[in-house]
Order: sequence, then C-alpha cells, then structure tokens
Amino acid sequence: MGSRLCSGATQQQDDTDRLGYAAQQQAKQANDAAIQSQEAQLLVLRQQKAYQQVVAPFDCIVTQRNIDVGSLVQADATSGTFMFALTQSDVMRIRLYVPQDAAIGVKPGVDAVVRVPEIPDHSFPGKVARIADALDPATRTLMTEIDVTNPDGELSPGTYCTVELKVPRRTPSLIVPAGAIVFDRDGLHVLVVEDSVVHSRKITEIRDLGTEVEVSDGVKQGDQVVLTPPVDLEDGGKVQIRATSTAKSS
Repeated sequence: MGSRLCSGATQQQDDTDRLGYAAQQQAKQANDAAIQSQEAQLLVLRQQKAYQQVVAPFDCIVTQRNIDVGSLVQADATSGTFMFALTQSDVMRIRLYVPQDAAIGVKPGVDAVVRVPEIPDHSFPGKVARIADALDPATRTLMTEIDVTNPDGELSPGTYCTVELKVPRRTPSLIVPAGAIVFDRDGLHVLVVEDSVVHSRKITEIRDLGTEVEVSDGVKQGDQVVLTPPVDLEDGGKVQIRATSTAKSS
C-alpha cells in the first residue's frame, strides 16, 4: 500500500513540474516579445533622434530654406516637409531641347560650347552627357543634357545661356547668303558665276538661318553666287563681278 502512495505522489509531482515548465516557457516567450517590441521602439526613437541633424548627401550650397527654428517638421517620405534646396555647381548640367532638323547626330560625347550673354569674352566647353533617345511627339525636339565643368564657380545655377553643338555632319553642307536664293515655279536655286557667265543651279535647303541658308547640294565650296539677282538675269547671261559672295562650308 505504501508503494502505491509513493507512485501517486511522484506522478502528481511530474505533472506539476511539467505545467510549471510550460508556464515558464510561455513567460519567456512573452518577455522575448516584450524585449523585441521595446527594441523596435528604441530603434524608432533613435531614428527620430537622428532626424534632428540634417546632413546633405554631397558637398553643396543651400540656396533655399523653407523652415525656421521651431517649425514642425514631418519625417515622412510622402508627406514630409520640404526643408532645403541644395545646389552643387562644380559640374553644371544644362538641359536643352534640340529641334528635329538639328537632332541627327546628337549623341553622348558630342562637344558643346556654352556661352553666357553677360560673359561675352569667355566660352565654356562641355560635352553631351545623355539624351532622351526619342523626340518629344508634341514639340518634335530631343531632350539633351550637357555637363560643363565649373571649378571656379563662374556659372551660377539658373543662368540663361546659349549652346553650340559640334555635331559631325554625315554629308557636307554649305552656307549661302539668303539674298542669293531665287524662288520660282522650279523651286529654289542660285545663280553661280563661272568665267563671267551665269549658271542656274537648283539647291536643297536644310535650315533657314535668317540672313543665311544651309544647303546640302547644288553648290560647292568656293562657288561665286549672284547676290540679289535682277529678275531679268537668266541662265547663260553674262555679268561683271564687282564683289564676291562665296558659298562656305558648315
């Protein structure tokens, strides 16, 4: 009989120990979860503390400040407060839109010359850094970005400038005075003088430059053309040269 009582007591003790161990495991899991929650909260607090110091990702100059001391700043990626505008001017990026008739041949690496009206005696060399690879269907222009080194800070962000692109031509083109071009029912042509005899040559216009016109064929470099020819001057007529207007290459 005494042996049975001892066995019962042992079984009861085992159950008690097992339940106690399970309770300790549950308490440990609860404590671990509480520690993880506190560590996450501590990380958030440390991150918010770090937001008190704003560090720019690159060497720059603050050009605009949108907050004052005591302003409430929201640290949120979507609805956060726009605090500062920063500029880095050691390399200037110029964005321009090249018309379709001049966009052929524009690609990264093409040389550019940048001029500022307020600095007439100095030009700034640059290179095409990137292009859009497609023309804007609304404006038929090619968005082009040019990088210009600016170590001395002569150029300021936002400055108006003009850009000349050194685009290599696949076919040579020539520039003739606009006053030498005759337009009639046969199209565009110029009167070229050879040995004091006038010869009519049909031309193909590429670009109208105002006082000059860029053409692709019909004349060659060094040709003498009649400037503002009279209406009665025809092919085969004889002229006397007084002043020379020549076609020049572009």
